[in-house]
Amino acid sequence: MSEKTEKTDRFDRLSVFKTYKLYVGGKFPRSESGRVYEVTDSKGKWLANAPQSSRKDARDAVVAARKAFGGWSGATAYNRGQVLYRVAEMLEGRRDQFVREVADAEGLSKAKAAAVVDATVDRWVWYAGWTDKIAQVTGGGNPVAGPFFNLSSPEPTGVVAVLAPQDASFLGLVSVLAPVIATGNTAVVVASERRPLPALSLGEVLATSDVPGGVVNVLSGRTAEIAAPLASHQDVNAIDLAGADEELAKELEVAAADNLKRVLRPQPVDNWSEAPGLDRMTAFLETKTVWHPTGSLGASGSAY
Repeated sequence: MSEKTEKTDRFDRLSVFKTYKLYVGGKFPRSESGRVYEVTDSKGKWLANAPQSSRKDARDAVVAARKAFGGWSGATAYNRGQVLYRVAEMLEGRRDQFVREVADAEGLSKAKAAAVVDATVDRWVWYAGWTDKIAQVTGGGNPVAGPFFNLSSPEPTGVVAVLAPQDASFLGLVSVLAPVIATGNTAVVVASERRPLPALSLGEVLATSDVPGGVVNVLSGRTAEIAAPLASHQDVNAIDLAGADEELAKELEVAAADNLKRVLRPQPVDNWSEAPGLDRMTAFLETKTVWHPTGSLGASGSAY
């Protein structure tokens, strides 16, 4: 084969563009509405068409999250930690892809994007390690007067709607999502409106890991349009408004009051790579306290 033919074979291929889809109930549907919107990089260059979710997509995601809640919350904390660590392994295996997507989305150099991706994987591992430890920190035995054991233990709130940060497309996303599912909740995530691609790719990672379908559901589109039905949905138990601006946050908080949702208000974060603390885990935990009578042992009446 001549050199000319080799060059022709090498350069005449058609570009194979990636098709991004939603992640709902462990599957990859297109938006129910059939709509898409253009996603561009920091310089306005077209990157991909992302699905533009509708209100029905949001409702479908809540149904999937509720269906998955029993199994996920009922799993042992140790098992949840193993599952989340598996996700970190998968993220590490697709590191180059995420470096490229984060660099395009946030206008970073390859080196800076790589640092962000590494911090994101580390953040996921950090939360995976907390699954079987958070109960020891937030629960315990309470001293009471009387022949009783009084024990408090944390339990997940339920289905949590998460508005991902608008600027931190990957590290910020994982920083608000991982604590929700690490504590046994299920999540409906609204990806960054302008930078949704890393979030949609995360859905592909979750699908090929051990996370049961429906535990995490990822929607992309107009944040205000998707968040409104989630905030007013009677089967959503809590909402994290990290990705909402001040005006939208107020509207969603009013809507969330209808069924007394837990609301985590937007908090300014200058640097998502800083140590996260436990606040985002405890924000979506309920404390269950159980009273149990003690029994007497032997003729002496000693008790345990």
